[in-house]
Amino acid sequence: MRLTSIVFRAIAALACSTVLLPVHAQAQDREVPYWASIRAQVLNLRAGPGRAYPVRWTYKRAGLPLKVVRVHEGWRYVRDPDGDEGWVIASLLSPDRAAIVIGEGLADMRESNDGRSRLRWRAEPGVSGKLGKCDGGWCQFDVSGRKAWIKKNRLWGAE
Repeated sequence: MRLTSIVFRAIAALACSTVLLPVHAQAQDREVPYWASIRAQVLNLRAGPGRAYPVRWTYKRAGLPLKVVRVHEGWRYVRDPDGDEGWVIASLLSPDRAAIVIGEGLADMRESNDGRSRLRWRAEPGVSGKLGKCDGGWCQFDVSGRKAWIKKNRLWGAE
């Protein structure tokens, strides 16, 4: 009787781990590339996927968009708006979409996704904000509560 109980428990444990492994693996395996934003006030970009690797760069800007191009356990290989690449710890990234204004000169932020709609604000290159939906070459963009539409080609992170 005791041997039967041990065998039953072993089979039950194996069945549970077989069922749970794919779910855990799916949670870790998001199809790359994908977009994320910096969750922390300070984030170190490292030369490799671990704390033992040297820090190449330190970001001090929560909400900055990053493109995740590779995944390795709890680390993400990312590209920033300037093209710099390296490894960051995944827990300091947010799935919230963000974008940063790029290009030359001020970017118009309009009332609707139409170049003839009322101008609300103008954003300088380097301004970052929350990215909303994109439609017809325009994207909703929220900079500290100032919400408007901006041309998609003026945003890095809106691909």
